[in-house]
Amino acid sequence: MKELVIWWNHLPEHFSPVFFKIGFLQVHYYGLMYLLGFLTVYWLVLYRLKTENFGFRKKDIENYFFWLVFAVLAGGRLGYVLFYDLPYYLKHPLEIILPFDINNGFQFIGLYGMSYHGALIAIIIATVVFCRRHKIDFWLFSDLLTPAVPLGYTFGRIGNFINGELYGRVTSVPWGMYFPLDPTGQLRHPSQLYEAFFEGIFLFIILWSLRKKIRVSGCFFSLYLIGYGLIRFLLEFFRQPDPQLGFIFGPLTMGQLLCFTMILSGIFIIMVRTKVYCHRKGAIK
Repeated sequence: MKELVIWWNHLPEHFSPVFFKIGFLQVHYYGLMYLLGFLTVYWLVLYRLKTENFGFRKKDIENYFFWLVFAVLAGGRLGYVLFYDLPYYLKHPLEIILPFDINNGFQFIGLYGMSYHGALIAIIIATVVFCRRHKIDFWLFSDLLTPAVPLGYTFGRIGNFINGELYGRVTSVPWGMYFPLDPTGQLRHPSQLYEAFFEGIFLFIILWSLRKKIRVSGCFFSLYLIGYGLIRFLLEFFRQPDPQLGFIFGPLTMGQLLCFTMILSGIFIIMVRTKVYCHRKGAIK
């Protein structure tokens, strides 16, 4: 048993973030996790389209996913810049979009730093614009997409774990891990795995099981904002704050402040959408 615990503690040391390398080009597991995440969401949305009565066409979903991929990448990157390290990127603006290190030779390093909340904001904006252009009901469309999202997001957290980044705070629990990128070399919570399970798998199971039971359009989107916001807010207490930011407001991190905003937004939207639904139902009667 002791040997198994030791193996688990040192598991991150056995992972390389690079899947393969050709010259200066490196393909990282993190990028592959993004691809698997997009494909998972795409497949689940098409499954719902075939088995449930939404009235959208497969072509609508295919067209939308081009918007979705761009929104995730652009929004996630810009969100990280704005929320987590703006002073640095104001001094090094080219590093916002260039995946190369030009200060120590010309080396491919990828785009370091993506923000979930930045990606979410960009996705919402892109979805609103897409729905208006194609004359699609935004709330119904968001309800189609939302239950599938957490499972796709799970892969991103697994990618964080393989990279050894976004590790947790120092701990003494036996399931803690040593991460090679940690300069202190201390045992830490594997917070990426906590997030992969609770923000991903757990939230997916809840939303997916409710997908045919809630009839108020927009409520799934609201439940996702509340559910993810609450889970991430709690899990942030196990996650090591970003070193360039630390704690923002007392014991709270930037991620927790953004999640608190998500929760409030979700509550507001569900109240408004429920009121609209009751008004329409009363008008029909």
